[in-house]
Amino acid sequence: MYAKFSFLTILFSVLMMNNSAQANPLPLFVDDPHSCAKPEEAVIEHLQLQLDIDFQKKRIKGQAQYTIKTAMAANAFWLDTRGLEIIEVSLGEGQSTSYELMAEQPFLGRPLKINITPNTRVVNVRYQTTDEPGALQWLSQEQTQGGQLPFLFTQGQAVLSRTWMPVQDSPGIRFSWDATVKVPADFMALMSGTNPQEKNPEGTFSFRMDLPVPAYLIALAVGDLAFKPLGERCGVYAEPAMLERAASEFVDTEKMLIAAEKLYGTYQWGRYDLLVLPPSFPFGGMENPRLTFATPTIIAGDRSLTSLVAHELAHSWSGNLVTNATWNDFWLNEGFTVYFERRIMEALYGKDYAEMLAELGYQDVMKTIAGMGKDSQDTRLKLDLKGRDPDDGMNDIAYEKGYFLLCSIENLVGRAAFDDFLRKYFKEFAFKTIDTEQFVKYITRKLPAINSLQPALTQWIYQTGMPEHVKPPVSQRFRQTEQQLTDLLSGKMKLADLKTVEWTTHEWVHFIRHLPDTMDLSLAEQLDGAFKLSNATNAEIQAAWFEKLLPTSYTAINKPLDEFLVKVGRRKFVLPLFKGMAQNPARIDAAREIYRKARPGYHAVTAGSVDALFAQ
Repeated sequence: MYAKFSFLTILFSVLMMNNSAQANPLPLFVDDPHSCAKPEEAVIEHLQLQLDIDFQKKRIKGQAQYTIKTAMAANAFWLDTRGLEIIEVSLGEGQSTSYELMAEQPFLGRPLKINITPNTRVVNVRYQTTDEPGALQWLSQEQTQGGQLPFLFTQGQAVLSRTWMPVQDSPGIRFSWDATVKVPADFMALMSGTNPQEKNPEGTFSFRMDLPVPAYLIALAVGDLAFKPLGERCGVYAEPAMLERAASEFVDTEKMLIAAEKLYGTYQWGRYDLLVLPPSFPFGGMENPRLTFATPTIIAGDRSLTSLVAHELAHSWSGNLVTNATWNDFWLNEGFTVYFERRIMEALYGKDYAEMLAELGYQDVMKTIAGMGKDSQDTRLKLDLKGRDPDDGMNDIAYEKGYFLLCSIENLVGRAAFDDFLRKYFKEFAFKTIDTEQFVKYITRKLPAINSLQPALTQWIYQTGMPEHVKPPVSQRFRQTEQQLTDLLSGKMKLADLKTVEWTTHEWVHFIRHLPDTMDLSLAEQLDGAFKLSNATNAEIQAAWFEKLLPTSYTAINKPLDEFLVKVGRRKFVLPLFKGMAQNPARIDAAREIYRKARPGYHAVTAGSVDALFAQ
């Protein structure tokens, strides 16, 4: 496992590079406050990993080989690490060199400085992970659906990849990679590259990503997994007990891929597969190239939550193909992706469906702004997160305020012109990174009509809150939902007469959000009795119902809320529910007790957010 890399491998790596740093200077990089990497001196071009997964010790033993490109005066190669034990460092075919782990920095870890020369082309690092929480989540067999084998997955965004491999952990640095992963018998390993579709009796799996990607898009999962195709280029992986449900839910994935290509150009990554993770996964989805990691909470049984699949698929263009240069420019990843996602949903399911998504998104971002304060600097699109965890900027501002900016541009120049611009944008910056200022220069050059929007564009990007001229989106389906609610509350309609059979998840969430904050608990009892909202099998509906009733003394939610929070680790649900409990003096003690039980099953991303809540 830890044998030295072969001489031929190293020779090939050297020959693939220009021997003269003068003849092939390093490109310019945007300064990243969240990485110690100094790519202007030495930068990764290719990463080769050898990983041994030890479930008993909950450790990854790894050896990383970096093919690097250096500047003329380079004397150090800098890597980001956090919570890693560095065992050995060498150059080329085992040539010794000195190295130093620098002082610990909050949430950024310890920079690893490796001494090199301008002629160094290969660096080797042998290491292992530790118990420090980060990207890795080790789940016991009891925390999986099958209950037979444990599970491991990584979540690298934003700066957690450095917790399971030494790497230049900046979205502005892209490189190709390959990996060999050794796992125990009966497990399948998957990564965000080429993937197997069945288990390997030897427990050794090989992966490759020939296209350059940033470190946060390298992901690993190991568990009792099976595969089912969904089309020519798409498929789904899940625990065997979940596989058929997942395949049924995601049956339209290939249609989404075709619709996306019609909008903005050829899909560049070969396959698009999904992996359904255990419910502790902290996000709805993660756009790892070729293999989206997804939460099981989107499997509702009626395919009404698959806009998340459209979102992660859209990231194959906005985020994975064209990447924000730093986490201060996060809106360039997410605002574009929300816009693209809703265009896919409109193409497949109609404009009225996309309008529901847009109106819910507007509700979410206005609630976020109200919670932060409209003058909060964190409500700007262009952020300043220096000295802070970039996870602080991963909220509805980047997603929804970014989306509404792009809608305003579309309204100004027309959809046809904006679509043409986006196709050229994705082609121009393919496999590159871009910051906000580069984007503004590019769009004003390519869309001259936008010059009339310049003052407003500055306001959108650099000022706080939501611009006052933004009109909330209007969903006619939601207006019909609201009319039924009005008639119910006024007594014009009986509960039994509510027309809910054709409601999607979105209409249910909108209906629940618009119930009176001071509603009579007898109405809650009637709704719960008729529609089983406290025990809904749809996580979006269940979470919305809990959140609405947390300020009240309605006790029927207590047991299902406890069960929900212990089982589900998706931060989108967990954090608002704990906040709601913490704000009700009658529920704060219960909140602390539930969190005591739930925390061991949460990923570090979710646990960190809830820890901060209870530390206030």
